[in-house]
Amino acid sequence: MDKLELVKNVFNKVGTIAEISDFTAAGLNEHTVFSLCKQGYIERVKRGYYKLPDLTDPKEEYLLSKLLPKGIICVESALFYYGYNDFAPREWTISVPRSFSRTVKAIQAEVPVKAYYVQNDIYRLGKTTGTFNGVTLPVYDRERTICDCFKYRTKLDNEIFNKAVNAYVTDEKKKLANLSKYAKEMGVYKKMMNVMEVLLGG
Repeated sequence: MDKLELVKNVFNKVGTIAEISDFTAAGLNEHTVFSLCKQGYIERVKRGYYKLPDLTDPKEEYLLSKLLPKGIICVESALFYYGYNDFAPREWTISVPRSFSRTVKAIQAEVPVKAYYVQNDIYRLGKTTGTFNGVTLPVYDRERTICDCFKYRTKLDNEIFNKAVNAYVTDEKKKLANLSKYAKEMGVYKKMMNVMEVLLGG
């Protein structure tokens, strides 16, 4: 099997973006990969990641799933996903562990990302998955998203904050027990209850 056949097989197996390790697993060494890239048979997306030189660039959602798999959709992007905000954010808001700043900087040339750096003990709290433009990505659930609104209150536009909290209160899928639990773990319980008790008629 020639090199180009091997390349084709790699992309058939892994999808739009392949890592250097995908090529080496298929029997192509790094030197050959660089050479194929120079000849225009494959294109470098970022260091260690390649795509076929077709006309369509990979979707941002797909790039996120490959380049930042540990990132969790949060705050503004999660609010838009749940319909708590009408305006799609200009950049993806992603929660990552605090040690990920270099990884985030490395992908910002490919995908517009605004990172929220989160301590490890609450990083996975409320993590679930959602479908974004046909791509499955990690996203915080409704309750974690609302708790984040209180946690990052000073970073959020007043209108976005108020709209989100009011939309959550009327959402039939809300789980108030989880909201209380997360709020306590994140240290925003008192702050949140001052607002929520009024809105929920408590």
